[in-house]
Amino acid sequence: MQQVPVSLWTLVAGIVITAISILIGQSHTLLPVQASQQAPLVDGFFNVMFTIAIALFLVVEGTIIIFLVQYRQRRGDDTDGIPVEGNLPLEVFWTAIPTLIVLGLGIYSVDVFNRMGGFEPGDHPHLPAHVAHMPGSAIAATLSDTSQPTTAPTIGIGASPKVIGKPADLVVDVKGIQYAWIFNYPESGITSGELHIPVGADVQLNLSADDVIHSFWVPNFRLKQDALPGIPTELRFVATKPGTYPVVCAELCGGYHGSMRTQVFVHTPEEYKSWLTENQVAQKQNLDQVVALNPAELSTSEFLAPHIHDMGISAATLESVVKSH
Repeated sequence: MQQVPVSLWTLVAGIVITAISILIGQSHTLLPVQASQQAPLVDGFFNVMFTIAIALFLVVEGTIIIFLVQYRQRRGDDTDGIPVEGNLPLEVFWTAIPTLIVLGLGIYSVDVFNRMGGFEPGDHPHLPAHVAHMPGSAIAATLSDTSQPTTAPTIGIGASPKVIGKPADLVVDVKGIQYAWIFNYPESGITSGELHIPVGADVQLNLSADDVIHSFWVPNFRLKQDALPGIPTELRFVATKPGTYPVVCAELCGGYHGSMRTQVFVHTPEEYKSWLTENQVAQKQNLDQVVALNPAELSTSEFLAPHIHDMGISAATLESVVKSH
């Protein structure tokens, strides 16, 4: 019986490994649901890397298994192994292939970073006056005068090439503190412990930190950006899927780092407008600092009490009207 050529076995193995790698690498469920325009770009890059990793794993581990079986020591064979001094073509091959893979992935990653808006801010940041080591394991960069307002963000993920030069639809100032995120909406004056945005809107987050380095990470958006003391950073994105998604601090910031979590609510335009209205009503209730409030949690009397003067009625009249209903 004629022996099958090694080249044919190599071709068949290559086809099988390629098929398995593409099947697993492009159809896995390792990542959470995509919820931003930037997510498909990151997922595409991840899938390519995962496909290559699977192929390399199968080649390396498959070769090890084949050699373990094919060249195992037979019973009664006490002779020395065949001396191997090296194979220049083989060494060039297994050096060149990883080099080309790394170069290709590097070029691909730069393209993804640019399409996400990573090169948009473009300027060198104004460095802090000094860097101080805080108690514990956290490192803090502080300015000599932290009371001064921060300048416009100069680093981070800015506008994508498609919308560069255009102002964002919604700007939110985000401050990281140990151990919480605070979201301030400059146009409406609302301050919240959760991020609320409309679906499809071009959102710009201006990130800052008061104490140590934090990292604002939304896994469903595939976006993560550090919040640095004294150095403003930017994160700009478009949410594409209504829902509630976790916000995680991805930078070790102290003993309670694991509890520094909140949520981002992606609303339909109508729901977002309703949320704004509800919180603007709360702002009129003589609160020093407005925090997200749902009027549904208030009784009818409590909800209408701040407006009795505008309605031209007394508190007693309001109470009687409410009781009659």
